[in-house]
Amino acid sequence: MSLPPLSILEVAPAEDARPAPEVLSATVAAVRRADELGLRRAWFAEHHGAPLIASAAPPVLVAHAAATTSRIRAGSGGVLLPNHAPRAVAEQFATLDALHPGRIDLGIGRGPGTFDPMVVAALQRGAAPTTDDTYRAGITELLGYLAGEAGPPLLPGYRATVQPWLLSSSTAGASLAGELGLPIAFAHHIRPQNTTEALERYRQAFRPSRWLDRPYVMIAVETICADTDAEAARLARPLDLVKAGLFAGRADQPLLPPAEAAQVTLTDEVEERLRAYHAQQAQGSPATVTGRLAALAASTGADEIMLSITIYDAAARQRGIELLAKAS
Repeated sequence: MSLPPLSILEVAPAEDARPAPEVLSATVAAVRRADELGLRRAWFAEHHGAPLIASAAPPVLVAHAAATTSRIRAGSGGVLLPNHAPRAVAEQFATLDALHPGRIDLGIGRGPGTFDPMVVAALQRGAAPTTDDTYRAGITELLGYLAGEAGPPLLPGYRATVQPWLLSSSTAGASLAGELGLPIAFAHHIRPQNTTEALERYRQAFRPSRWLDRPYVMIAVETICADTDAEAARLARPLDLVKAGLFAGRADQPLLPPAEAAQVTLTDEVEERLRAYHAQQAQGSPATVTGRLAALAASTGADEIMLSITIYDAAARQRGIELLAKAS
């Protein structure tokens, strides 16, 4: 079944009690395999103080991924701009771009990245909460540096080949991406109920820019692919429990082994909420997943799909990438 180009979003999922060196090693192995299989991009998220996630410093992970692969584009999915000075982000990604010309993506976004107010205060150095206006100003400042239109040069003789993107899960963010003439990476895996309207807003608002001459849409989809539908459901259960915790306002649920997660009982209300969510994502055998991804691509007009694969077993995660790449 024909699909648009596939990419992967890595959050470096931490299995229960597994140390960071092992988690990050498994993440890098998955990215290398994605490179070998011909996937287009590997992006790294920014999260802080999360028991489930070891991806806290996207530029560092992008650097390592680009240096240890041969062709896949490496990028941030994304840098949470309120946590950083725009000039610092521009210098980091200009350096990555100079080291790996034509292979670096700069995904820019906003959002907490953590549920701990002390961590937010430390990252943002006590700054006032970001507003829509200050967020837009920060993006504009960052793009100005990359374009060589603001301040002194980022690097001697530097001409940007880095591709900036805007990450969004809302109609407001989608409109901003269109107005700035950037490709959009829409978080369908977070707020699928917003996808259709947001992408309409993006296309309506789009204005060509030095970065892009026509709208370009990538949707992120939670994807769990295994040899059978039943096996995929078994692998999905640990993340279901994490979601159930988030539904209840808790961010401390670890990613349990599937056998242990299978013993946990949730309320009928939570189970129904999970079923409704799964119906909008892609979970199952290669045939089931490719069919679902093809349907999502058709309904959204997506030019590309980014696979968000958060499962307990690193080997199973890599196996899922292989199954899907071969099936598509």
